[in-house]
Amino acid sequence: MVAIDLRRPRGVVGELDFRPADLATTDLVPLLEGVDQVVHLAFAVGPEVDEAGTARANVDGARRLLEAAGVVGVDHVVMMSSASVYGAWPGNPVPLTEEAPLRPNPGFSYAAQKAELERLAGEWRGAHPDAAVAVLRPAAALGGDEESWLSRSLRASSGVRAGDGDPPVQFVHLDDLAAAVVLVATERLDGTCNVAADGWLSGEAVRALLGAPPRLPVPEVVLSWVGAWAWRRRLGGLPPGIIPYTAHPWVVANDRLKAAGWAPAHSNEVAFVESRPGAPWSTWSPKRRQEVSLGAAAATLLAGVAGTVALVRRRRRRR
Repeated sequence: MVAIDLRRPRGVVGELDFRPADLATTDLVPLLEGVDQVVHLAFAVGPEVDEAGTARANVDGARRLLEAAGVVGVDHVVMMSSASVYGAWPGNPVPLTEEAPLRPNPGFSYAAQKAELERLAGEWRGAHPDAAVAVLRPAAALGGDEESWLSRSLRASSGVRAGDGDPPVQFVHLDDLAAAVVLVATERLDGTCNVAADGWLSGEAVRALLGAPPRLPVPEVVLSWVGAWAWRRRLGGLPPGIIPYTAHPWVVANDRLKAAGWAPAHSNEVAFVESRPGAPWSTWSPKRRQEVSLGAAAATLLAGVAGTVALVRRRRRRR
């Protein structure tokens, strides 16, 4: 097994031929000599990496990897995408199947770049008719002491909600996601598969598991503005464009992958509880929870109003 990354992965079991490289700059053809299957899991994301940096690392890196795979004769590619590529929209069916169109919400670069990776994989598949490409679209992944960047970002909005939206929530345990990758690679499956626990949870059920206070509605425009402002200054965990994913449904059906032999060993509840320590307010009285929640919502509204006023004043001074 050959592993290509900037740093050697931790906790790897079995033989591993590690080859350090940057997908966006290194000549990958020599590193893939003798390889007949590529499993692409790498993805850079976070406030410390700007939009141009993530595009270079993710999109250009995937393009160069696929080009090198074609040169050496790889006949099977596994591409890690995300269920977020469907977008979170009021009219989404519950659940979404793999036939649903890809409509990532504007401004959410994570989903947009994942969709671009899928487009590149589709182009590569068309140029190599004897090869197969499997694309996995997981829900927010978490479990144990780990969770994906998408899961952490969604968690940052747990105290408030955009408008009146309180959509169903869905997860996949990281162990189940790993099992899906192994199955798809071992069986050399072709096509796209959603990866998620069976069913989904209501927003109310998630808050009950967490012991959290009620989520009071905040205007979506205010929540988006405050989140983007804090993100740019590395003060918050709400990336631009993610707010619709907290307000509208985007849960998926896992029937196709289950038909191929995969079965989630963990429910949504188990995956969620394993990765969430008990919240301090879980022992507070209902009245105290409501008071804290009201205070948080008021602070968010005031921050949004203050930011809007400051922006208007700056524009007037420029005139």
